[in-house]
Order: sequence, then C-alpha cells, then structure tokens
Amino acid sequence: LQDEPAFAWWVPYVERKKNRILSKVKSKYWQRTHKYGIRIPKSVEEAYRIDKENGNRLWTDAISEEIVKVPGDVEECTKSPDKLVGYQEIDLHMIFDIKLGENFRRKARMVVGGHMTKPPSSVTYSSVVSRESARIMLLVAALNNLEIQSADIENAYLTAPCRERVWTRAGVEFGDDMGKAFMIVKALYGLRSSGAAFRAFLAERLDEMGFKSSIADPDVWLRPETKADGEEYYEYILVYVDDLLAISVDATSVIREVSEKFKLKKDKIEPPEVYLGGRLSEKELNGKRMLTMTSVDYIKAITKNLEERLSKIGLKLPSRAVTPMSSDYTPEIDATPELDQAGITMYQELIGELRWAIEIGRVDILYKVSVLSAYQASPREGHLDQILHIFAFLKKNPKLTLYFDPGMPRIDPNIFNGSSAEEFREQYRDAREELPNGMPRPRGRFVIITAFVDASHASDKRTRRSHTGFIIFVNRAPIAFYSKRQATVESSTFLSEFIALKTCVEQIIGLCFKLRMFGIPIDGPANVLNDNLSAVGNSSKLESTLNKKHSSVAYHLVRWNVVAEVIKVGWIETTSNLADALTKRLPVIKRDKLFGDWTY
Repeated sequence: LQDEPAFAWWVPYVERKKNRILSKVKSKYWQRTHKYGIRIPKSVEEAYRIDKENGNRLWTDAISEEIVKVPGDVEECTKSPDKLVGYQEIDLHMIFDIKLGENFRRKARMVVGGHMTKPPSSVTYSSVVSRESARIMLLVAALNNLEIQSADIENAYLTAPCRERVWTRAGVEFGDDMGKAFMIVKALYGLRSSGAAFRAFLAERLDEMGFKSSIADPDVWLRPETKADGEEYYEYILVYVDDLLAISVDATSVIREVSEKFKLKKDKIEPPEVYLGGRLSEKELNGKRMLTMTSVDYIKAITKNLEERLSKIGLKLPSRAVTPMSSDYTPEIDATPELDQAGITMYQELIGELRWAIEIGRVDILYKVSVLSAYQASPREGHLDQILHIFAFLKKNPKLTLYFDPGMPRIDPNIFNGSSAEEFREQYRDAREELPNGMPRPRGRFVIITAFVDASHASDKRTRRSHTGFIIFVNRAPIAFYSKRQATVESSTFLSEFIALKTCVEQIIGLCFKLRMFGIPIDGPANVLNDNLSAVGNSSKLESTLNKKHSSVAYHLVRWNVVAEVIKVGWIETTSNLADALTKRLPVIKRDKLFGDWTY
C-alpha cells in the first residue's frame, strides 16, 4: 500500500499511531465482561468469586472438569529447560466461555499462549461442515431411507500430536508438580497449529476407513456402499470439529469404526436430537418419514436470557408484537440518538443470536434481521428497540419448523413457455453446463432443484437500493435462503428483478456443484420462479433484447444458463411467490400464508 498514491498520507499516520491501535485491540478481551448477558471471569480466582456471589458452582465445576484432563498432555522434562534446543517457553492458563448451543453451559479450558510462538507456514485452523451441507444431508437421509447417528469426540484436539516444539512451567493446578518444566506433547488448545493438527489426525483415520473428503465441502466425507437389495448409495460422515454425524443404512457401525481410534464422549452413539443448536426430530408428512429442524429451544433460551439482562437495568420486552418489525418503522431514516459503546455491543450480540436462529430454522425473521444488520457499526436507539421487538415476537411465537421433505415439488409445467434451447443456441452456441472434474459417480435417488426469487425495487428510502430475496429447495426441502440489499441502484423494477435472478442463479450453480461432488444425481434443470413478467420474458425468450448495458452481465448470465439447461425460468403470481416475504414487510395474513407454505 505504501507505493500507492492514495495511501501516501495513510501509511505514516498509521505507523505513528501503531502502538495505540494495537493496545486497543489487545484490550478488547479485558473490556468485555459479559457474554449473552452472563458475566465471564478472567481468572480462576474471579470464577470462584462469581460462583460465591451467585450461590452456585457453575464455573467451579467447569474448572474441575477441565483440570483432570491436562496432565496426560504434557511430559516432565528430563533435562534442564535451558538445554531444550529448538524449544520455546510458553505460558499455560485458563480461559472461560459460554456454550450457547448447550443451554448456556459454563466452559473452562486450559490453554497455552499460542500468541507467543511464531505463526506456522501451513494452515492453522480446523474447518467445519457448512449448514447448507448439513441440510442437504438431512434430505438425502430421508430420500434414500438412511439412518442418522451422532457422536462427539472427547477432548478432540488433545488426541492429536503437537506440531510445535514448546514447553511450559507448571502452575498451581498441577499440585505437587508446581514449578516443574513440562514439554507439551499434545495439540493443546491455544496453540496456533492445534486445529489443523486435529483435523489432519481425524482425516487420516477417515481416509483409512475408505471415506473421501468432498472438494465442495472438505468436511463432508463419503464412501460408496450398496444396500442388501442391490441399490447403490453413499455413506456420509459430517464433521463439525469434534461433532460427527454419520448417514448410512447402518450409521452406528460407521461411528464405531471411528471410535477405534478416538474416544467418544460418554461412549454415546445416538440419533441426533440437537445439531448446531437446532432440535432435530423424525416426523411424518404426507405419508413420508423425514427429519425436521426447529430452533424452539434456542429461541426460548435467548429470549429468557435477554429478559433477565433487561430486568437488571429496569427494562423489559414489548408486550405486543404481532409481526417481527413494527409496521410503521423505517430503519434507514431513523433519527433517534446513537447508542453508547455498551449499547452497540449489546446490539451486535443480539444480531448475532438472531442470525444463528435463522440458520437453524427461524427463516421468518430473515428479512428484518438482514435490514437491521446494516446498522451494526453505529446503531441508534430505534434500531435496538426493533431488535427487542423481534425478540418479543419470538417469545410469543417460539416455534417454527423446517421439514426436509424428500417429496417431489408440485409445479405446473405450462409456466415454462419460453424459447427452446435449440433456438437459443443460435446466440449462445457454446452454452453447456460445466460439470466439475473428478466428481464421483452419482448414486442414490435423484433430486430436483426449485427456487423462488423476488426483488423489492428501491425499497431503501435513503439509498434507493433494492432488496433481493430467494429460497432454494431441493425436492421440497429448504436448503438455501437469502435476503440482502443489492449493491447497485437500479432504475426500474425489471432491472432489480434481473439482478435478483442473477444472484439466485449463481447460488444454484454453486449448489449444483456441491450436489454433484456429493454424488447426488440431479434430474433436469432447476426451476426458477419469478413474479415479474418482463424479467421472465427476457430470461426465456430469444427475441427479447437488452436495453440497459450496465445490466448486461446479469442479462447474459441468466440466459446463458437457460441455454445450458442449468435452469429454466417460469412466471408465477406474486401471491404464490414464497420469496416475497424475504424482500418486504407484509400484512400478517399474507406473511403467515407465504411462510405457512414451507414452514410449520
């Protein structure tokens, strides 16, 4: 940057302020005293003090549980520390956290000061399976009549060998060994390389079992298998750090193979009841057995926690909340006073809680949270009031369920009446779907992709930017949902709808890649449904022409994928467009109808 004219003033300025900037960053840990409204200790002594004040043993029990695990992860030095050539001294201490997905369980973890070592040249983190991949796998299990079992690896990182040459001086938690020098032999939490060390160690075992990591999602592992009746399918293992989800005809035996090398928490292998914070259960719909996901437990926990937090400052949630956001509220023109630092922190924490609720099922608040997320840098009192309004709505309506229905979508084929692919090829001669290299041979039953797309033109009254919303189903299971303000200002409804179509098509291309790399067969092009006749016509009719050059990328990308038979675009009425609820505030009756068509 120092060679760029635009930054000529900035570089010397930052160099002068460097130490002050870094000190502010380092002090954030000490400034933050609460998480989710619960006080977090910064030392063992403070943890004991908090328990004494609250009259419980939540932090004390967390510390005791952690202490018994550490001695096996270090070895006493047989020589003086100053003779450990190539080893670096590092400190050992306790940190504390709140496990949001486990009913706010207190967690204590003995860690080393990884910041004291040089950064490794290789990858240092442990990746996790994406929520979209998890939703796809829940559908695949129901579609192919497969069993799902879950298990947790106990002390995950501590199973892997340490990649760094470090030693530490024992503290009071080591009892009689206090003050002795110990070499760290396991990938203790806090070391820069521990995450990658554990993932590599686990990957080695899965590879030995015949599972292969998918390029589309490295934490989805698949292995070809055949049912007793000769039907071919894939077994899957989903990895979220130390959480395993196995999908197979006999998923229990798959996890038992893993347990030959890793100890499981409480030696439990069981159908998943909670996954990534969402409650899973098997239910029947239209004569089919399938898994469902609901965030009801999480919603009740975060609303209760917020109410306790507000009561301490003499506030409470609104008593009336028929919809997630007040019908007469416009966040972009809110002129109420800006929040102070404590208010900003609270606002950001609540946004984070709501966004996670959306990921595990509360799709009915997606649009409202998307709009309010734009003001996290400098929220106002009115913005916080609306966040509290959303929580009040959730308190009164805590339950919403997503069904991962393997049934086929019911779509009238007559809505797709554009030009044929052969006619289109006159203009797009080389249009073909780009199949990924090295994709596994498809196994199992095929799926159909359907997307509902919508845009609200110039809905932001301050910037006049439009809002895009879409829902993508695989069969009848909701896999991807999106609600976000567009990056450009469009001069017409048609153009904003076309930008929304382009964004959705890009997501469909990525989803097709993922399905193919998971070995899931796709039947035909994706059905893309939109309620704007002009956008549908320009997408599906060869004679339609482009009048706005700045929209040419979106225009040609959509039409190219129609010719390549990746998608086909059809028109539906606005009253039937499920994505309408992700782009604007709707009356209660219409809103409930649209969400009622795909949530329960």
